[in-house]
Amino acid sequence: MDTTAVRNTFKEKFGTEGILYFSPGRVNLIGEHTDYNGGCVLPGAIDKGILAEIKPNGTDKVRAYSLDLQDYAEFGLNEEDKPKASWAHYIFGVCREMQKRGAKLSGFDTVFSGDVPLGAGLSSSAALESTFGFALNEIYNCGFDKKELVLIGQKTEHNYCGVNCGIMDQFASIFGKEGNLIRLDCSTMEYEYVPFHPQGYKVVLVDSVTKHELVDSPYNKRRQSCERAAAAIAVNHPQVKLLGDADLEMLEEVKGKISEEDYMRATYAIQENQRLVDTCEALKKGDYETVGKNIYATHHGMSKLYEVSTIELDFLNDIAKECGVTGSRIMGGGFGGCTINLVPEDKYDHFIETAVAKFKEKFGKEPKIYPVKISDGARRLN
Repeated sequence: MDTTAVRNTFKEKFGTEGILYFSPGRVNLIGEHTDYNGGCVLPGAIDKGILAEIKPNGTDKVRAYSLDLQDYAEFGLNEEDKPKASWAHYIFGVCREMQKRGAKLSGFDTVFSGDVPLGAGLSSSAALESTFGFALNEIYNCGFDKKELVLIGQKTEHNYCGVNCGIMDQFASIFGKEGNLIRLDCSTMEYEYVPFHPQGYKVVLVDSVTKHELVDSPYNKRRQSCERAAAAIAVNHPQVKLLGDADLEMLEEVKGKISEEDYMRATYAIQENQRLVDTCEALKKGDYETVGKNIYATHHGMSKLYEVSTIELDFLNDIAKECGVTGSRIMGGGFGGCTINLVPEDKYDHFIETAVAKFKEKFGKEPKIYPVKISDGARRLN
């Protein structure tokens, strides 16, 4: 991340120097649609994120400048002071959520910039919230622990940005650790670091630059399918509250009592929970071939059983297989976005060239390529 532009702009706008803070975006290696089914996710912080320079200004106003949008916003710290610009809602929301928890904040100046690609599913909004949560907590000695900072970011989305998100994105941004992924139970916030040292491999995202319009909330439909299947299983097995508590044998017992669609969705959810457990074991042994097979199996499940893929993403997955990529899958909720790929270094250039050329030939546009490395979470830089 280039700090020079942020530093120069801060000096130019405010005539002084502040402190630099950085928080990363994230990838999720495996574990998709598992959070609401009682399973775990496996995210990692990446080497792309949001950089902000911040300094208290002795007033009761926040003066914020977005370098990427070249837009300025100024606002107070009371509820009625919510700024008009949607990008500023994230900063305002973090301040308000901290104040609700007893933090004593005052006005500050800030310039920020990001190299998390917008719309690629890398969680730029969580990186922005985490940067300001982490920074203000330190600057104003608020005393919040890391889990509280995660919840401050999540509540900012809920209460000020209109997004009813879970905690994975903010958790990875705050708790990220170089050389590790985080096995996270989103319902309890219990977590463990899982080693990730893919020597001889590169991790790269291939962005299909496509986002399909989501009609009649397909996310909710899939969640309801899983809840119906779990309820049917619970008749025989009262200990099953969510599909994370069930296995495929239990699901087979109720196959005739639920719809074919609910059966397919539940099969994916139960298999994905198990794949995540198996992948963590493989990572601890350094067995990246097994990790890759599981990643491909997740794509197949999301495409054929959960039906959240697109023709573009399936096409990219097929190219990955043809090019000898170790593992490839759709990353995120689906209906567009990226594939995440675990690529042997000696096949990397050929894979990227082939994917770009064939995708352009078929769809008339080039996919975007984002190589990523697993990195540390929110931190002060100077």
